[in-house]
Amino acid sequence: MGSHATDTPPADGDTGGPGSDDGFAGVLFDVFAGRCTSREALGHITGRWGILALGALSEGTYRFNALRRRVDGVSEKMLAQTLQALERDGFVLRKAEPTIPPRVEYSLTPLGREAAERLLNVIEWLEANMPEVMAARARYDQAKSAR
Repeated sequence: MGSHATDTPPADGDTGGPGSDDGFAGVLFDVFAGRCTSREALGHITGRWGILALGALSEGTYRFNALRRRVDGVSEKMLAQTLQALERDGFVLRKAEPTIPPRVEYSLTPLGREAAERLLNVIEWLEANMPEVMAARARYDQAKSAR
């Protein structure tokens, strides 16, 4: 949540901050700005399939079909697209072994582990508060039907 909505790399010669070698560490990102690239990455990790894939991968390395079974309800196409986006953003590592058939495994990068840890807190909080959510839904539905 930077103070301004820029996501262009710093000028030549600007190291971007301590330990930075990518040229982006000194850039301020603002997820609330519509054109900021951080919004796209936020969507990848907080979308329904992104948060579930990261949560599942926090349990360990998965092959594609095992991950698909763990994330019940996701289509093959949607999981493939989700994993590709998470890999591109640096959250997921895809390791393909040149065997027949190819053996492909997915795991979290250090950045992905950090994101998953934070997202798991939201998942755990939600699961713990579902009775309150269900009660609120019932009150809402009852009030809507009384109108």
